Amino acid sequence: MSRFSLRSDFSRTPNPLAEALAGLRAQGLPPLDLTVSNPTRVGLPAPDAGALHPPGAFDYAPEALGLPSAREAVAGYLRSRGTAVSPEHLVLSASTSESYGWLFKLLCEPGDDVLVPAPCYPLFEHLARLEAVQTRSYRLPLAHGFGLDASEVEAALGPRTRAVLIINPGNPTGHFLHEGELAALADVCARHRLALISDEVFADYAWAPAPGRVTTVAGRALPMPTFSLSGLSKVAGLPGLKLGWLHVGGPDAARDEALARLEWIADTYLSVATPVQLALPGLLAHAPVFQQALLERVRANREHLVRARPPGATWDVLPAQGGWSAVLRIPREPGEEATCLALLEAGVLVQPGYFYDFGGGAFLVLSLLTPPEDFTAALAPLTRVLGEAG
Repeated sequence: MSRFSLRSDFSRTPNPLAEALAGLRAQGLPPLDLTVSNPTRVGLPAPDAGALHPPGAFDYAPEALGLPSAREAVAGYLRSRGTAVSPEHLVLSASTSESYGWLFKLLCEPGDDVLVPAPCYPLFEHLARLEAVQTRSYRLPLAHGFGLDASEVEAALGPRTRAVLIINPGNPTGHFLHEGELAALADVCARHRLALISDEVFADYAWAPAPGRVTTVAGRALPMPTFSLSGLSKVAGLPGLKLGWLHVGGPDAARDEALARLEWIADTYLSVATPVQLALPGLLAHAPVFQQALLERVRANREHLVRARPPGATWDVLPAQGGWSAVLRIPREPGEEATCLALLEAGVLVQPGYFYDFGGGAFLVLSLLTPPEDFTAALAPLTRVLGEAG
């Protein structure tokens, strides 16, 4: 048999929830899906299809960091959100996942590690492993509303840590970084010569304004190299068009060296298609329409969820500030998996907290992206099963 790399040997054993879900679907009994994350399948507005046929779409004049017109479009979008950046400090990629791969190549030797928050979306260990890089977790304390605690970051550092990753706002916790948290984190990064990677794909989805909130590290005068990531997938609800961006910041010398090296990395792949780059101004012009519709959906679904909780219930909806998810804290017994299986039997699909490395209790994660009719229909069996579990 051929030999394959250890880093590509991911577990393929289905968990009990996946097995139960497959059984229901095989019987033609799909549940009400409170895990949906694909914005193209939930009835939200899309741009006109003509936007994908810009003049020059079949020309090929590659630019490693991205076409100047496309980088200017991203810079203009960020300016419209109150962030002044230079297009020369932007790098386009095919996705934020690809951006992570490039950053791990830029910052890490094989065997180095990056710090990732816990809880968070279960992606970064896989991305790092494929680059022969390790991950180390730092906890987001429940007592802080899953906000960042710089002392937890510093305590998690190892001798080969090269970067700290933050998710702003947290996914699925929905906590935005605040000025005091950023200042403390910047001090840790500067003292330990660490880069800061800030995943900001949900930054446009704050549910309400709040003072002292940090929506991006782009354009900030910070003492360490900074990389802020976003893209069309979340900003405009267009994951299939495959375009992401990262902004490079920090001290001038470090920023310029990072950009020079990223240009070589990006030039090796040239992965961003020309048509989507040429179409980018129009696609970003559509983003506010999509975002308004999505925010209305998310706020309404969350409000229905909160109202559905009976007085004195043993479960609760945790406070959050933005994003597309809701987190429920449930009793430790019977626990996350048993509760998810009971909900699935009742016709409702949710995710257990252990998918996201939650600690300190038992949790469920619900998507607020679900179409309102399905979300509302799921609330009666959801509250019934949670009531029986309590």
